[in-house]
Amino acid sequence: MNWLKSRRKKNNDSVDGVSIDPVIIQRAEHNVSRSNIDEPALKVLYRLHKAGYQACLVGGAVRDLLLNQHPKDFDVATDATPEQVSKLFRNCRLIGRRFRLAHVHFGRQIIEVATFRAPHGEAHHEHHDESGRILRDNVYGEIHDDVWRRDFTANALYYNIADFSIIDYVGGVDDIADRRLRLIGDQETRYREDPVRMLRAIRFASKLGFSIDQACRAAMLELGPLLVDVPPARLFEEVLKLFHSGHAGESLEALQEYDLLKYLFPDAAEALHDPTVAEFVRLAMQSTDQRVRLDKPVTPAFLFAALLWAPVKQQTQANVDAGMPHAVALQKAATRLIAHQLHYVSIPKRFTTIMRDIWALQARFRHRSGKRAYGVLHHPKFRAAYDFLCLRANAGEVETDDCRWWTELQENTPEQQQKIVAGGKQGAPRKRRSRPKRDKGGRR
Repeated sequence: MNWLKSRRKKNNDSVDGVSIDPVIIQRAEHNVSRSNIDEPALKVLYRLHKAGYQACLVGGAVRDLLLNQHPKDFDVATDATPEQVSKLFRNCRLIGRRFRLAHVHFGRQIIEVATFRAPHGEAHHEHHDESGRILRDNVYGEIHDDVWRRDFTANALYYNIADFSIIDYVGGVDDIADRRLRLIGDQETRYREDPVRMLRAIRFASKLGFSIDQACRAAMLELGPLLVDVPPARLFEEVLKLFHSGHAGESLEALQEYDLLKYLFPDAAEALHDPTVAEFVRLAMQSTDQRVRLDKPVTPAFLFAALLWAPVKQQTQANVDAGMPHAVALQKAATRLIAHQLHYVSIPKRFTTIMRDIWALQARFRHRSGKRAYGVLHHPKFRAAYDFLCLRANAGEVETDDCRWWTELQENTPEQQQKIVAGGKQGAPRKRRSRPKRDKGGRR
């Protein structure tokens, strides 16, 4: 990062942190190489450039390349309109109404191409709701306009394919060197335009190990209630990015630090005051992070099941105390808690079904003999439920022997499994019903 520090130039001619004249970092002065840019992205950049349009790699891709990391996605910004981009690429699809974009398909990889955006000017009220949230964003402009539409300085750098330079209007290079996350423009206005930026700040800070700028932090502590107005389906996508980036633990801690978790998972936020619950959820996050880093599959259902487990368990016990059988009590508790959760972060049914299976199997793990044990072992969601059980054991919620017994069972051969099950013990012994005595006439 030494080359970054050597490029520090302060431009006093700026408006709300956006320089009127950008700093241009020539190819010889930065470490971004075309060899680290995916071939499909280069094809899009070159074709736009040859057609006479300005074409830049933008956003997180430039940031990650400067940090010597390989970007997950490569986004392109251009002065070509979506319709003009579509004419250049037969493999292009135009998407979005609120924010019109061009998606150029290369097999399973998609290069997203966005036209430079401009401020809304006098028509501001037509593009924002009463809280300041952006409703429509298809006012096109030039690159010096577009920088205002970016959220954080570290994401507002442009790699120009015309001369391989980096264009910096906002001091993003300095902030990357300082590992600092800073919003562009007025903090409150930017959060009101899109409250999800608060979650993005947490995600980037957790992922990159950046600190959040003090002004940015202060606004987040005040404006959390704005998340209530964000559609639950959109928050689901943002939560997936938070918890499946390999830094779920840090993200959860930050959500609690900024008091934002209650706007996403209110029941979980309340339950996490219990140290045992907090330890269990922490272990669940840690387990997911490990799987992501090892490139193993993960499902949102597991983390959502962990976050809502304590509230579901508490409601189940209340239902049992009211006279319901345990299975019915759990089912009703799950239905109630999931229905409440959907008002905040939407969870698709394909995931809530798995969550229910994970929860229901926890009680069935008590059965350690006969067909019941085999039924649990061969359940389609056994593995997820077993991992869940072992996390509960590690958190001190259940006996470690429960996890140990099921670990031994699944790791043995079918013949050995029969012996283990034959010698297994039930969670609770059942009393034999005595037959009523009959009188000599054969009546009771």
